[in-house]
Amino acid sequence: QVQLVESGGGLVQAGGSLRLSCTASESIFSINAMGWYRQAPGKQRDLVAGITRELRTNYADSVKGRFTISRDNAKNTVYLQMNSLKPEDTAVYYCAAGRIHIAIPNYWGQGTQVTVSS
Repeated sequence: QVQLVESGGGLVQAGGSLRLSCTASESIFSINAMGWYRQAPGKQRDLVAGITRELRTNYADSVKGRFTISRDNAKNTVYLQMNSLKPEDTAVYYCAAGRIHIAIPNYWGQGTQVTVSS
């Protein structure tokens, strides 16, 4: 069972930046897809960004050009750099790992709150 621990959430003003980190309890080299989902109050959990073992990335349209996902297999860590944050980015952000595809996560982190004030 892979455990994922997120960090880096917090409160930031609109236009600001945050970097989220997700560290796995074991090597992520064998895990094809890592990514980040988010869930705002009263809404469904949606995929924000994903990255494969080959470093192919995909992003939700709402964050393209503002967010960047990266992974460091040597550190078992995935990052989400979030720039030009907007109030609508406010949500709980969850790290996820999918052995086959990020759309089918096998493991979840506990979530970290990101709040963007206007």
